[in-house]
Amino acid sequence: MADEKPPAEGEESTAEVGAPDAQDKESEVTPPAADSSEAVEDTEAVEDYPTDSGAADAEDADGEAVAAKPRMSHVKLAMIAGLVLVLGLGGLAGWLGYRAYESRQAEDLHNLFLQVGRQGALNLTTINHEQAEADVQRVLDSSTGTFYDDFQQRSAPFIEVVKQAQSKSEGKIAEAGLESSSDTEGQVLVAVTVNTTNAGAPEQAPRSWRMRISVQKTGDDEAKVSNVEFVVP
Repeated sequence: MADEKPPAEGEESTAEVGAPDAQDKESEVTPPAADSSEAVEDTEAVEDYPTDSGAADAEDADGEAVAAKPRMSHVKLAMIAGLVLVLGLGGLAGWLGYRAYESRQAEDLHNLFLQVGRQGALNLTTINHEQAEADVQRVLDSSTGTFYDDFQQRSAPFIEVVKQAQSKSEGKIAEAGLESSSDTEGQVLVAVTVNTTNAGAPEQAPRSWRMRISVQKTGDDEAKVSNVEFVVP
């Protein structure tokens, strides 16, 4: 203890000079702290950057979804237009088919009236004394209504006259056409040429008759003569 010596003046100055060095060292150590804060900020910035990128991606996805909606709308519109077109074509086809069916039905009915009128004229103008009963019955079978009633009442006297005269007549259709028609009845004009022979009488010239024959529908595919008129040329 006795050997300790007070510091020399030079040492004091050295110590004093050394003190500022320590402060300088502290001051030199301090800036890295600032660097660390900057590093943290940089880290935060780096961490925030992906977040901004995700938002951009989300916006892009939303944009793509919005852009996709019009395409779906076009598809739906195309489907609706196609459905309307198909329904329209189906309705048109059905209407045309129905019109064709009606036209065919009307044509069939006209043909039926015309055929029955022609046959009725032949039945009335073709009578043979050898089979008078059968010929008269054929007329009755193809008749209806008041014409049937009238002809039936006159059939017996008519058969007797034909047999007594030994008459034989044969009719041929020269022309026939449908004058008018409805859903249940038709008027047929028929031009007939009739050849008639009687026993003991000279041969007669053919005679031409014009007849208006009314035909009435009596079933789905059946019609009969309901009236006969002779038309004066």
